Amino acid sequence: MSETQKTIKVGLIGFGMAGKIFHAPFIHLVDGLELVKIRESREENLQIARNRYPQAQITSQANDIIHDPQIELVVVATPNTSHYSLAKQALLAGKHVVVEKPFTPSVAEADELIQLAQQQQKLLTVYQNRRWDSDFKTVQKVLASGVLGHVVEYQAQFDRFRPALKGNTWKEEAAPGAGIVYDLGSHLIDQALVLFGLPQEISADVRIQRPESPVADKFEATLYYDNLRVTLSAGLLVRELSPRYTLHGNQGSFLKYGLDVQEKALNDGLLPHQTPNWGVEPEDIWGHLNTEHQGLHFMGKIESETGHYRSFYENVNQAIRGEVALAVKPEQARDVIKVVELIMQSSQEKRTIPFG
Repeated sequence: MSETQKTIKVGLIGFGMAGKIFHAPFIHLVDGLELVKIRESREENLQIARNRYPQAQITSQANDIIHDPQIELVVVATPNTSHYSLAKQALLAGKHVVVEKPFTPSVAEADELIQLAQQQQKLLTVYQNRRWDSDFKTVQKVLASGVLGHVVEYQAQFDRFRPALKGNTWKEEAAPGAGIVYDLGSHLIDQALVLFGLPQEISADVRIQRPESPVADKFEATLYYDNLRVTLSAGLLVRELSPRYTLHGNQGSFLKYGLDVQEKALNDGLLPHQTPNWGVEPEDIWGHLNTEHQGLHFMGKIESETGHYRSFYENVNQAIRGEVALAVKPEQARDVIKVVELIMQSSQEKRTIPFG
């Protein structure tokens, strides 16, 4: 940042898992952004906020951030049911807004926020941070290289083993925007749309596998394109993991096990500015490529790209300043919610649904 550019002051609404783990550490890293105020009321989180970000004022009221004249960028890192209302209030107050994924529980709410942001001439984006996962960046690199030829099959899975409910979490309460399709599914959907664009049709199965769960905890969806089938799935009763990504083309295949290392590091209390080799995957989870491309046969490991969620906030910082285009456009995030709605409809009606 040049000496003549002023710092963009940021207010973070919510310092639970999303705010504490996925937002604050990366806002803090970006030269040009300054985290000046945090809304949080839970004592266990307040102490962490004070220790890590002593320059930030702590408040228990979202309005203290939304109506603070020094704050230009408001980050909404709250339960899904409040994304729409808080983002709307912040836009009406003349702020740029980052919303934690999923954008909103409905397409109608997303469209209203997009229109409002345009009227206010303010930036609106959604934290689709897993575009900057090491494994997804590696998939993009492999696809761009052409070594698979024409890709006909893409599978992406986001599985975990959590046979018991976590308890005391809004993510497992029956409410708009709850359940695994909105949660893990929104990452898988966003990545698929980045790679392949909008599908022609969608077929899906959404269900509850843990009898005591009040929300869906398993889904599988197929997105149909011309001569390409995209399969996305996530579940919470998967102890033995399948490949995270599987791609097949007429010249080769690419399989990738394991998960980007950033979330585990963050959950373990590590911070990116204090951790060497942040986002670098160990060799034992590098992907496997088997290809016959341009007369050359290759079979072996492909080194993973380095992941870093800081890139999201670097882009937001530069986009507010008018230096670059916004990476995660709100219309893209709205399309993710449209796919979510069609997945739910397909499962309920037990039929394939046209995207249009």
